[in-house]
Amino acid sequence: MFRRTFMGAAAALAFAMPLKAEAADIVDTAVSAGSFNTLVAAVQAAGLVDTLKGDGPFTVFAPTDEAFAALPEGTVESLLLPENKDQLVSILTYHVVPAKVMSGDIAGKRAKVLTVQGDRLSVNAKNGVKVNDAKVVKADIEASNGVIHVVDAVILPE
Repeated sequence: MFRRTFMGAAAALAFAMPLKAEAADIVDTAVSAGSFNTLVAAVQAAGLVDTLKGDGPFTVFAPTDEAFAALPEGTVESLLLPENKDQLVSILTYHVVPAKVMSGDIAGKRAKVLTVQGDRLSVNAKNGVKVNDAKVVKADIEASNGVIHVVDAVILPE
């Protein structure tokens, strides 16, 4: 009797649970993290939400709110103005690589990687990981359409 009840309960639980939770995309993952509010606002102001919710795959080097706060006073507010949208798009797309690059793919290597913006980022993974002058502080946050690597600075195109 116990076995039949247990098996019935297990079967009911299995059918009640989804088979696999769907991973969130890059934008939703950044929103739910809670430490990318400025980045999310900038992505919205730049009109890049649909792009970063697209199929990808993307690798995003995502500056934290603290990284944006470290910019000179008034910089973020200025970039969010409609007349500065092109500059904002350029900066944001400089943080995006049109491929999924996990930390294990580049560990122990140096590379120049092409960004969506069109210029290349210098990635040095010989001792930790640096992207130009920004340090990766958390790697491999997977999303349904790519991966996020958290960086401690806003990376500006040269």
